[in-house]
Amino acid sequence: MRTVTVVGASVAGVHAVRELRAQGFDGRVVVVGAESHPPYDRPPLSKGVLEGTVSEPALRLLDDEELAELDAQWLLGTAAVSLDAAGRAVVLADGRVVHGDGVVVATGAAARTLPGRRPAGVHTLRTLDDARALRAELAGPPRRVVVVGGGFVGAETASACARLGHGVTVVEAAPLPLLPQLGPEAAAACARLHARGGVELVTGAQVAQVRGASRVTGVALADGRLLPADVVVVGVGAAPVTDWLHGSGVAVRDGVVCDAGCVTALPQVVAVGDVARVDGVRTEHWTAATRQPAVAVRNLLAGHTAEVLREVPYFWSDSYGSRLQFAGERGPGDRFRLVEGSLEEGGFLATWERDGAPCAVLALDRPRPFQRLRRALPRVPAKVG
Repeated sequence: MRTVTVVGASVAGVHAVRELRAQGFDGRVVVVGAESHPPYDRPPLSKGVLEGTVSEPALRLLDDEELAELDAQWLLGTAAVSLDAAGRAVVLADGRVVHGDGVVVATGAAARTLPGRRPAGVHTLRTLDDARALRAELAGPPRRVVVVGGGFVGAETASACARLGHGVTVVEAAPLPLLPQLGPEAAAACARLHARGGVELVTGAQVAQVRGASRVTGVALADGRLLPADVVVVGVGAAPVTDWLHGSGVAVRDGVVCDAGCVTALPQVVAVGDVARVDGVRTEHWTAATRQPAVAVRNLLAGHTAEVLREVPYFWSDSYGSRLQFAGERGPGDRFRLVEGSLEEGGFLATWERDGAPCAVLALDRPRPFQRLRRALPRVPAKVG
């Protein structure tokens, strides 16, 4: 293998480049990125960047010294539009064609939007440009902000807006935010963080329409209520960026379909990060984006699935001055157990048990005991050949 093309200058894409060099690949590496910015870290966008406590230079994933050491060719500001898997060629929007022996798909995901018109003042928060635009809106006097979606990005954005002095309402379609991820007991405890931060939480509500002609004036709910708004932030999830793969022979189903080693049906194509559906699961978390590339690159260089991913899922979120941490896998039949603290007040540590043993752990402001229980969960990759 002489040339590897990494499509996506994302966190996962940067880690794939690092792994290629760390695992001894000394051939040509070409990185294609749709954004013109140098690779940057995304988690601070909904926190420190909005609040002005994290500068844009601090987001950079690679300094000049590491860029030189990695010795890659960076083609930024031009998206990939198609993949000729048989010819192992990536076609770019500006007409250029990048030929290679292997391809790492790391195109990530794009923010979902609400149907209908999008007047000025309606934002998503996925990219650095998104964060810049929203930060500019929040820099003036107090505004009425409506955040649609109570997931992690929604909660973090609401927290940042409230800390900046704006009046914030969060609209969540489910009975509780984070209900699918955390279950009813823990989701109810996390929902109380909004009230602690001075944010109104509206649950079980569907958005019918964003109101406003040239500029947003409010959010109309399906039950007839109208929430006045000067700024609306839509945080209703993200869709994997896979359109450019249609017709390539790479299977796509809510992400790039991979085996447990991040390998697609074409051995010369692997996928990592938010775009990868690994062994039936697509994970939109920073930890997965940093750990999948080691296995994916090993298998790409081997030409087959030599190792599979056995990482225990892990994610964290910071909002309202608290840190939420989760590790493991929980199912509907698992038993929830409060280990320490209180679900009603302050922080807590909890586990889910399956067949008498912990299968997942959750902590709110309990970092040390969380790490102790997290380490007890199995996480070692298994060799398969």
